[in-house]
Amino acid sequence: MGLYELFFATLEITLPVFAMVFIGQGLKRLGWIDQAFIATASSLVFKATMPTLIFLSIIKADLDATLNPALLGFFALATLASFLLAWGWAILRVPYAERGVYVQGAFRGNCGIVGLALAAGMYGDYGLSAGGLLLGVVILTYNAFSVIVLATYQEGRSADWHSIAKHIARNPLILSVVAAVPVAALELRLPGWLMTSGQYFASLTLPLALICIGATLSLGSIRASGGLATGASLMKMVTLPLLATLAAWLIGFEGRELGVLFLFFASPTAAASFVMVKAMGGNAALSANIIALTTLMASLTITVGVFALKVVGWI
Repeated sequence: MGLYELFFATLEITLPVFAMVFIGQGLKRLGWIDQAFIATASSLVFKATMPTLIFLSIIKADLDATLNPALLGFFALATLASFLLAWGWAILRVPYAERGVYVQGAFRGNCGIVGLALAAGMYGDYGLSAGGLLLGVVILTYNAFSVIVLATYQEGRSADWHSIAKHIARNPLILSVVAAVPVAALELRLPGWLMTSGQYFASLTLPLALICIGATLSLGSIRASGGLATGASLMKMVTLPLLATLAAWLIGFEGRELGVLFLFFASPTAAASFVMVKAMGGNAALSANIIALTTLMASLTITVGVFALKVVGWI
């Protein structure tokens, strides 16, 4: 396959995902969906359709091929390294009061929606099941590290660790992974009608979630973003994915494993980061700007990244 064909094959993977994001932006501007719809749809995705999607993808998977402790362990270590690198940079270059928001924006990716959608588009059932297992690591590490750095720089508030631990333990995405692994390991068979109904319900997840991301994207926030938002966005979308993917390749990951890792590392900043910043009294405007800017950048950086990895034959 020539470079021309390879580039368009890459676009076939990334364009459908980002097209749905921009459709969401268009629907919001036309007034066809409103804030109430976005809130309800986002809640439905988080509490029901995405857990169903993850559960079904894992129970249908061959766990011998999908459950890779080395992959999960590397992702956790790479997340820790990315977090510490972003924090170290922030200590040197970012005003004290903004460091927590900057660090969270620079390392916390939207793996649950964008990363999973791209993994599914690129690797089908393997991408969904491997991505679903990775989400267990994502949720634990991202939430724990985010709270640590935000609590370090917040004024006059103390982090409620008991409440945070309770929310992580009750997270529907983690619960779906915990429920699915023994079902898959024991090779239990669910009734055909139940699997089909579940697939119908789960198929709502990715288009609905991506439309909601697009609808919450503020182009005004992107225009207003200053140097801090731009710096955090470049670190999130260029520096950290490049370093983490290179480290994964040097350790020995390749093919679809390296591809899934790259897509998770390269995902734009998660919308959940805004919620946490707001709850902990941080600079919510800076957080929103980082989310908007990284989401816009992702259509370019992820497409170029996948294309480059295919050209050099790593995936």
